[in-house]
Amino acid sequence: MRMTSFRLSRAATAALVAAAALTAAAHSAEAAETADTLGSAAAAQGRYFGTAVAASHLGETDYVSTLNREFDSATPENEMKWDATEPTRGTFTFSAADQVVNHAQAQGMDVRGHTLVWHSQLPSWVGGLGAADLRSAMNNHINRVMGHYKGQIHSWDVVNEAFQDGGSGARRSSPFQDKLGDGYIEEAFRTARAADPAAKLCYNDYNTDGVNAKSTAVYNMVKDFKSRGVPIDCVGFQGHFNSNSPVPSDLRANLQRFADLGVDVQITELDIEGSGAAQADSYARVVEACLAVDRCTGITVWGVTDKYSWRSGGTPLLFDGNYAAKPAYDAVLSALGGSGGGGNPGGGTATCTATYTRTADWSSGYNGQVTITAGSEPIGSWAATLTFASPQRVQATWNAAPTWSGNVMTARPSWNGTLAAGASTSFGFTVAKNGSDAAPVVGGCTVS
Repeated sequence: MRMTSFRLSRAATAALVAAAALTAAAHSAEAAETADTLGSAAAAQGRYFGTAVAASHLGETDYVSTLNREFDSATPENEMKWDATEPTRGTFTFSAADQVVNHAQAQGMDVRGHTLVWHSQLPSWVGGLGAADLRSAMNNHINRVMGHYKGQIHSWDVVNEAFQDGGSGARRSSPFQDKLGDGYIEEAFRTARAADPAAKLCYNDYNTDGVNAKSTAVYNMVKDFKSRGVPIDCVGFQGHFNSNSPVPSDLRANLQRFADLGVDVQITELDIEGSGAAQADSYARVVEACLAVDRCTGITVWGVTDKYSWRSGGTPLLFDGNYAAKPAYDAVLSALGGSGGGGNPGGGTATCTATYTRTADWSSGYNGQVTITAGSEPIGSWAATLTFASPQRVQATWNAAPTWSGNVMTARPSWNGTLAAGASTSFGFTVAKNGSDAAPVVGGCTVS
């Protein structure tokens, strides 16, 4: 009896294992097939892809639909900062932050808490406190805010931007540093661990993306914390890039050296100024660097749409002011191993190209024309971006409906959106040179 029972158990176990393997394979195949958004593609890679969320925009249909469709993590953009949560000492307000958290939870998103201790966006009363009062206020603020959201926050930026820029590697002057000294960061992390033991505790900073004096100072602090048992689980790298501060070539190596200390690393506030192929390439390189580091757990872009970005003039995000996916979006989705995407909601392989020519020229201005050509499949609509040199001004357009973000024009069809495979249409514009004869930079064409 025992032998028969044992053999049947082994057979049943084998069947269960086989069934589980088939189920896992099916789920894997399903995940691959549905990885057509940023969040789903990142999840298939074992990461999250999030965005900063502003409560004030949650009543806008396009904002919410893009947020809900594309992202699986949310960071309150300003709603959890000290001036928003404790504007007067001991009086806490969480209504705006609750809106973001409640919306995220309703959509099944994780939430990153941002931020508890930071020198900026502090109400004036904090800076006026003496050392003893400041220590009490700091710990009380951490306890009250984390206590309100206990069990609801995936990762907290416990301390933000505590180090100086430049080559000194020194701490930044702030009420906390100046009155409490170097130990305030450790104290904040220990207080935070007690306040919510389940939350990941992060240090977050900017201009630390590559190996430099500032990032090395942070590295040394984290190494010291890990050696002494100070609770720190993750380090956030903000990732605010532009032509003067491009994506560093050693981003991956820098992320890896922090991961080797035994902490997770996260890209926390990514935005890259620019447009077209150059911007797309920069975004792809950041994603590839994260994917190459096992402990890089996710990426957050700092906003949904260019029109609400804190750097809106630099058009730094993945969706333009009308929520059309930009070439950078396609590059990120591709780097994550996804397919389809926001530039082509139908999920097919339709593409288009945009080429520019100058059709007339005179001393004070010129006429330009952009030709839109469909790829191997028909398209229902298109969008093209052009960046004009300052101080040029576009005085008129035809055969397109333009919208603007700074000096970047996004053109969409006014009547000529539907194109057969290989067919073309064009739109034009008149530009006042205002001393600049530069040609506009075409950022590319997306099927929208």
